[in-house]
Amino acid sequence: MSNDNANMDIILEDLSSRFILNLPDNELSSVERVCFQVEQAHWYYEDFIRQENPTLPSMVLRSFSAKLFAACPLLQRWSHRHEEAFNDFVKYKTSVPVCGAILLNSTWDKCVLVKGWKSNAPWGFPRGKINENEPLVKCAAREVLEETGYNCEEQIIPEAFITSTSKEQHVTLFVVPDVPEDYNFVTRTRKEISKIEWFYLGHLSGFSEEDDTHEPIRTWGVSPFLAQLKHQSNGTRLEQLDAAEPRPLVLRLQLSKPR
Repeated sequence: MSNDNANMDIILEDLSSRFILNLPDNELSSVERVCFQVEQAHWYYEDFIRQENPTLPSMVLRSFSAKLFAACPLLQRWSHRHEEAFNDFVKYKTSVPVCGAILLNSTWDKCVLVKGWKSNAPWGFPRGKINENEPLVKCAAREVLEETGYNCEEQIIPEAFITSTSKEQHVTLFVVPDVPEDYNFVTRTRKEISKIEWFYLGHLSGFSEEDDTHEPIRTWGVSPFLAQLKHQSNGTRLEQLDAAEPRPLVLRLQLSKPR
């Protein structure tokens, strides 16, 4: 066995101990939930272990999970069907509800967007997976704090949210106005968020159909929420929206736009 292979075996054993072996039985009973821990182990490998030893190979999650499934005794029961298990995880992951917030300035004409780590990553609202039994407000505040460094928990009004369902994933975003524009946003994540910036709502697709003077901003999961926020900004009542046409997007915003 080469030194590289021996080192990798030791690393996989350590990662198994850190992320898999102490999981409760209810977590270990579901390959989809186990894969969330495998994903955490992958991030740890890429962010910390490879940083200390750059000669180690970088791996995508699919390749990394195949190695960990084969190395960890508790995962070996799924190792023979790793591809199927991984595909089930990807499908499950995209159906897990997520929660976050639309951070607005005091005049409601700008919002905060975050950009993923990769150079071609789109911009989106700060949001993330809801933990088991986690209240929505707590999840939104936690995700915003992790991704932007801004604590909005005291500003969240539980009734002020917009929801959307896309490709089986349910998304809840709380509308949080009066965020200081001079706040120094600093992400607490590692290699997840590369930029945090204010954007004029009128420059984003979904809010303005007339402004074509600005270069399009590549966004993901932004337009549906801005469309509903625009309705609210224009004074459209929830009852009017529902009566006119049933929508997959539900607005529960009971705030008054500044005059």
